[in-house]
Amino acid sequence: MEETTRQQKVARQIQKDISDIFTKEASGLLAGAMVTVTVVRMSPDLSFAKVYLSVFPFAKAEQLMKNLEANNWMVRKALGSRIRNQLKQVPELAFHLDDSLEYIDNIETLLK
Repeated sequence: MEETTRQQKVARQIQKDISDIFTKEASGLLAGAMVTVTVVRMSPDLSFAKVYLSVFPFAKAEQLMKNLEANNWMVRKALGSRIRNQLKQVPELAFHLDDSLEYIDNIETLLK
């Protein structure tokens, strides 16, 4: 199914806010890795968000994902304080690893 305009707008706002949270408030959770929020996908009722993260260096990705799952509540709370005037409820967050950069790097290595 294709996302509605409302889903896309909310996803862009959440992507921007989570990136800002990672930069300013939750830098301790990132374990010294550079993290980019690549895509956010929203459920039709806006109650669930899949957040795709790109991690560099990729070797730290597993530890970072464990940290984020354990401290999901902290990121969600910070997000709630930012979007409380736009949404009725703060969406549940599920963090997923976006390994497209690792895949591209692997292809370039094979081509060389």
